[in-house]
Amino acid sequence: MLNDSTIWNDFRGGKGYALPYIYSRQVEHLYRYGRKFTNDEELIKDTIQEMFYHLIRSRDTLGETDNIRFYLMSAFKHRIIRRIQSEKHVGESLNENDPFELKIEYSYEDELIGKETERKKAEVIRKVLKAISPRQREILYYRYSCDYSYEEICKLMSMNYDSARKMVFRALKSLREHLDPSDLILLFLFKKN
Repeated sequence: MLNDSTIWNDFRGGKGYALPYIYSRQVEHLYRYGRKFTNDEELIKDTIQEMFYHLIRSRDTLGETDNIRFYLMSAFKHRIIRRIQSEKHVGESLNENDPFELKIEYSYEDELIGKETERKKAEVIRKVLKAISPRQREILYYRYSCDYSYEEICKLMSMNYDSARKMVFRALKSLREHLDPSDLILLFLFKKN
């Protein structure tokens, strides 16, 4: 099995298999990620297509990566935020440093419906996630759903390493404070394997 570095270098070198392979492995994930920014499905699809078109056109100048998903998520995030901001603020000058809140709603919640225990677990998760800020939900999403390192999170969220670690710590502490002991038992006793 080829690793991300080899596949990416093959894409940069123009090998025919690489683009369809990357696209097929990443497009669904990028689409779900886009839904965290907007419900406009056409905007998400257009942004993904535009990003891949740009990658194809500039493949000989692209940098190296050993994590294709992270590379694409980073590029996609910047591209979709610019498009959303330009649609909201037509004619206004944009500041790239303006805060943009990611709508983190854990997609696995839909899978929990069907079994009573899992439904209750979803209710607990929704309740405690409302207790933390959108930025904290975003960082927990990257850290625990995407399994990104703090270095990768820092790049995505434009923050330094210490701030990222502190934000994760504070978000987890806040989650613990908002969980009842019975909620903790529910979450861990009936944990899915």
